Amino acid sequence: MSRICEVCGKKPVAGHKVSHANNKSKKIWYPNLQKIRCIDAKTGTVKRVKSCTRCIRSGFIRKAV
Repeated sequence: MSRICEVCGKKPVAGHKVSHANNKSKKIWYPNLQKIRCIDAKTGTVKRVKSCTRCIRSGFIRKAV
């Protein structure tokens, strides 16, 4: 299961979770992906796409009704 946005290519980011005492532990931040039905711009058919909420909100995808 790949957690990558099919529209913009956004993927998980790794870093450190830092406590108040400055202890560091590994942390992964995942993009907020949603499976939505959208209309393909080239063919006009409906297909399922995993897209981040930023792409949905910005209008890069046209939702199928």
